[in-house]
Amino acid sequence: MSSASESPGPDDPERHLSAHHNPLPELSGDTARPISQADLERVHGSEQFATLRGNFRSFAFPMTAAFMAWYFAYVLLSTYAHEFMSIPLLGYLNVGLIMGLLQFVTTFGITWLYVRHANRNLDPLATELRDELEGGAHHANG
Repeated sequence: MSSASESPGPDDPERHLSAHHNPLPELSGDTARPISQADLERVHGSEQFATLRGNFRSFAFPMTAAFMAWYFAYVLLSTYAHEFMSIPLLGYLNVGLIMGLLQFVTTFGITWLYVRHANRNLDPLATELRDELEGGAHHANG
C-alpha cells in the first residue's frame, strides 16, 4: 500500500486496520519536548544510567559467555568425540541429539530469564530515565 488513501488489496496483511491506524505511541503534544544533546550527555553521565548499564551487563555478559561455552562444547564434542556423542540414551536418541535439542531449550530459557531480568531490573530504570528526558511523560506502550 503506497498511500493512506488507497484501499488495501486482498493480500495486504494490514487490510483489517483502519486507514488512520498507527501502532506507535504519539510523540507529539503538550508533554513532548525536543531532547537536547546536553540532556542526553547529562543522563548518560548520571548514576541511574550507570546502574542501568551495570544491571544489563551483569546479566548479558555472563549469560553470553556461559551460552557460548555450552554451544562450543557441543560443536567440539560433535566434531572430536564421535563415540561419546553416539552413546544411545533413549531408543534412537543419543547424546548428540539430546545435546542438540538442549541447545534450543537453553535458548528459550535464556530468553525467559532475560525478559524476567529486564522487567525487574532494567525497565523501571529505563522508564525513569526516559520520563526525565521527555519531560515527565510516561508512555504506556513502550
